[in-house]
Order: sequence, then structure tokens, then C-alpha cells
Amino acid sequence: MISEFRERIRKSITDANLQIALDNNAQRRRDGRLSAFASLPDHQERRARAHAIKADVVAHLDEYLERFLAKIQANGIIVHRAQDADEAVKIVLDILEATHGPSSHKPILMAKAKSMVSEEINLNHALAEHNIRAIETDLGEYIVQLRGERPSHIITPAVHLRRGDVGKLFEEKLGLPYTEEIPVLTNTARKVLREVFLTANVGLSGVNFGVAETGTLCVVTNEGNGRMCTTVPPVHIALMGMERLVPTMDDLALFLSLLPRSATGQKLSVYTSLIHSPLPGQVRHLIVLDNGRSALRASPLSESLFCIRCGACLNACPVFRELGGHAYGSIYPGPIGSVISSALVDPKFAYLSQASSLCGACKEACPVDIDLPGMLLKIRAGENAEHVSPGVGLPGIVKLGHKLFGQAAAIPWLFKFAQRTMGLFPLPQWIRIPAFTGWGYSKDFPRPAAKPFRVRWNGLKREDAETAKNAIANEERRTAEKIAPVKINLVDQFTTEFNALGGKVIPVAASDASTCLEEFLRERGVDRVLVDGAGAEYVSGFAMIHEPDPSVPVGVTGVLCGIAETGSLVLVSGAGQTLTASLLPETHIAILKQSQLLPTVVSALTRMEVADSKAGVVITGPSRTADIEMTLTIGVHGPGELIVFLIDDSEAV
Repeated sequence: MISEFRERIRKSITDANLQIALDNNAQRRRDGRLSAFASLPDHQERRARAHAIKADVVAHLDEYLERFLAKIQANGIIVHRAQDADEAVKIVLDILEATHGPSSHKPILMAKAKSMVSEEINLNHALAEHNIRAIETDLGEYIVQLRGERPSHIITPAVHLRRGDVGKLFEEKLGLPYTEEIPVLTNTARKVLREVFLTANVGLSGVNFGVAETGTLCVVTNEGNGRMCTTVPPVHIALMGMERLVPTMDDLALFLSLLPRSATGQKLSVYTSLIHSPLPGQVRHLIVLDNGRSALRASPLSESLFCIRCGACLNACPVFRELGGHAYGSIYPGPIGSVISSALVDPKFAYLSQASSLCGACKEACPVDIDLPGMLLKIRAGENAEHVSPGVGLPGIVKLGHKLFGQAAAIPWLFKFAQRTMGLFPLPQWIRIPAFTGWGYSKDFPRPAAKPFRVRWNGLKREDAETAKNAIANEERRTAEKIAPVKINLVDQFTTEFNALGGKVIPVAASDASTCLEEFLRERGVDRVLVDGAGAEYVSGFAMIHEPDPSVPVGVTGVLCGIAETGSLVLVSGAGQTLTASLLPETHIAILKQSQLLPTVVSALTRMEVADSKAGVVITGPSRTADIEMTLTIGVHGPGELIVFLIDDSEAV
């Protein structure tokens, strides 16, 4: 296997097209992450809290799972437990047979949202063997599915491709005249996949977080395909790794402040779906998967279960930046993949622990502060959920060198003597590592330093103690002199954030709201409106459609509340409501009162109405994607235009 890995490495580093794509991804993701966290000054404290929460969940996983599943079942969702991949696949097939009928000859169509767990259990291949069409609906996933490939990245499945590659693919598979215009390519996928959403027998999604106290399934997406798969088909199946739990909605808000910033550089993803119960006329299933997680939990690598699948470690890793995801050979690439692949996919992948420089960039980027370098070293030392010998994947001569080095390093005086001695005999620059070690394709042999680190460290000038004392005193003084924070105007903050997302705020007086909305719709030439919730009371003079209808151009909805810090809207489903008026039309108009504005995400998610609803969604801007060459495109599966009529009801309050 290690020889095949080396062959994939050679292929990747000589692929100029791949190198450009990977460089662009790494730089833009890095810049986006840094910019997003700049608005979160306490993000290091949040990382520490998130780490502690996940440590508690993993340590008491059985208790949290019992509480979570009891709540889920009480909410009307059918729960299944799967010990391994085969059992999970069988459960999916059994659900499809029970839903569709064993004697039916009509093909089953499944609309799939992004799910790494489905990749882990090789679900698509199993479904194809049973003549079930499973269509990936995330744009990047759809592209790689058309190419017959696995995702190359946890967050950006088609990161290895450029626009020309996608243009050729759509020309060949979809009959689209060749183009490199990304909006045209995206709109073509939207048209094809819209039919899939509307005709699918079953929708399947992953689960980003499960909330133990409320039985909430949280699914985070940007394009709207996740919402489509969980709301439109009559049957929804959610696949969840058993470790993906957080205790409370407060904790969920914390993780939502970290996940999108780390993954895509956003304060919040466009759609944060909060699922509690089946919608009217719908059946929901939850499959909770073990597949090695229990063994991993009891191993030295248990910290890897803290991962929230943001992909930040892949973007930061210099090895991934050169190789891309496919070179790893596992569905989980990058630093986190090098840790968990051998436990959750196949023990043979233990050799991936060698695919790291141990520079620590992955740990620095991780929003949950997972010690990935430390775990990679443990695997190299033979510690794993599955027992492997030390130095797995290394040639014998390299293992011997490591053994001799370890023996020398264990004796302080000998190690010190060796450091000093090696520095006296620098090797010529032309000496290279032998190629058969796996390292010697182009790297020079490391030249010993003239002075060992210990000597250089002892020679450094120590920081003056008085200077340090003064620095501490100055910091304490600045803290004491801080002026109390100015009260934030929620209307101004919400408007600024919402407009920055590409939305549009239209301020109106309470007495003029219906008239302004009517004038707006007539200017657009609208004659039919899809309505949901309180939005209906502001619509007059138009045909109001209450059932999902993709041909209606505008949807008008009420909202539960607005979130000022992120420019988000919170919608919940009431009696007979499916939330599709905010999803199916090209334009979504939301009616929001100033009195409904709340300052933070946590203040919105902890509202009782959220936990009591069948489903809810936090909408943060219009539908978008950057799956093709990291180029932002507005309007994918959800509305491309998002407008808020912000009603001044201050006098009434």
C-alpha cells in the first residue's frame, strides 16, 4: 500500500493543474478563516470551551446518547443503531423497501445532501447494486459523482478541479455547450437537480450536530440542497456518527460560531437547519453509526472524536496542499484523515501517519484545539484503535535509524555529545537521502547545525524580569481603563450585516407595510405568492399559494426573530407549514419587526419556540456556493435574492 501511496504522491506533485487548484484553495481558505475570526476576539477562549465540551461528551457518550435518542423518539423520529457499515447500509435498504414496497418495479430516486458518513459506509455503491438512483445534490459532490470520483476535500469536494474541467464534464454528461462561465455551470446544475428534489422518493442527509437536551438535528449548508433533501421528499433519512453530539442549545451556538468560520470563512453558513420532528405528511429516520467509534473512544486517539469536520486542518496542512485529497487513498484525507482513516475506514491506512511534517499548523487551525500532531506521533509509535507496529509504512532502514536515534536520545549526555560532534562534520550539500527510503526524490539530506539548539538557546539573551513585570502592569492598567461597551443599535447592526451578505433591507412604517409590499410585488410583475406563517397577513391583492410550488417566483414569510450579530433570520414551522416558501422561489421576502431583533445567535437558539417547533432554519444571506474554483456564485438551490421588509413597530412597543 505504501508503494501505491508514493505513486499517487508522484502523480499529484507533477500535476500542474492540480497544484494551481490546491494553492488557490489553501490561500483563499486561510485568508477567509483569518478574516472571519477577526470579528471574534475571544475565539481562543471559545476553542478551549469547545474542546472541554467535546471531551465531556466523548467521556460520557453513552449517557448523552441515551438522553438524545429518547428525546428524538419522543419527537416522532424513528431511530436506528448501526454497529458497522454493513448494518447501516442494510437499514437504509430496509427503509427504502418498507417505503416503496418490495414488489414495486418503479426505480427509487434518492436526493442526497453531503454526508461524509455515507462515503464512509460506501452507501452509493451499495444503492447502485440494488438499482437505486442516489444523486448527490451538493454542487461539488454532484461534479465528482459525474466524474466517478470520491470527494477530494471534506468541505470542497471538487477542490482538485478547475472551471475548464467542469465545463468539459458538463458538455459531456449534460449536453451543455462548452463554457467556463461559472454562473452558467452552476445554473445548469440547479436546473437538473431541481427536478431531482421535486421527484425524489427519499432525501438523505448527514448531521453536523445533535443536541442532547432537545433532540435537535442540526444540518449546516450553503446551497440549500440540505434543506431540500430534508423538507421536500416524503421520507428523510439522517446519517449521524455517534460522536456528533453537544449537550445544549447554548453549546450548539458556540460550535456554530466556530464551524463556519473555520470551514468557509463565514460568521454563519447560509442555512442552519434545526430538525425536531417530521413535517406534515413526512416520515423521518435517524441512523446512528458506530463503525469503530467505540474502539476509537477507548484508544489513545480518542481526541480525534472531537472533530467537527470543518476541513480547516486540510487547508492549513502543507502536505495536503501539495497532494490533494485523492492521493491519500482514503475518504478522509489530510491530518484528521491520517488519524481516523485506519480506525473508521481500514487499518491499512495507518501508514498515512507518515504523511505529515508535524509542523503543527493543523492544531493551530483546529477550532476544537485537537492535538493532531500528537496523535500522528502515537500512530507512528504503534498506538492505535487497531494495533499496528511502530513505524508503519517506513522502510526497514528508516525504522533502524529511528531506533538508534531513540536509544541515543534517551541518554542525555550521549545525545548532547552527538549533537556537538555532528556539527563539527557538516555534510556536503550534494548528498541526498536515498530514494528507496521514500523521501529521496528531491530533498537534500538535512545538514547538522554548527551549534546545537541547546547551545543556541542558552546563548540567547533572557528577557529582563523587570520588563516582563512592567508589561503585565501595563496590560492590567489598560484593562482597568477600558470604557464600558457602547450599547449597540440592533437595527443598524442587523442592517449592516444583512446587506454585507448580499441581502437587502427595506425599512417601512408599521402602517405602510402591506402597501409597500404590494407596490414592490406589482413592480416585479408578480401575480402569485408562496406564503408561509405570518407573512400571509401582509399580502393582499395576489393569489396566495400555501402548498410547495416551484413555479411561484416569490415567497413571503414571517420570521420568529432576527439576529443582529450575523444578519440572520430565524424561521420555525408552525401548524401545516413546511418552510418551503423561504426555499423554493427565486426571491424570498421576509417580514421582520424591529422588536423581533435579538443581539446574538445564542439568544435566538435558546428561544422556547425553536425547541418546540417541528423544524426551524437560520437563514444567513441568499443561497451561495464556491465549489468551482473557489468563485462565489449567488443562487444555487435556494433563493438568489433575499429581501427583508423591516417594520418599525417601536411606537407599538
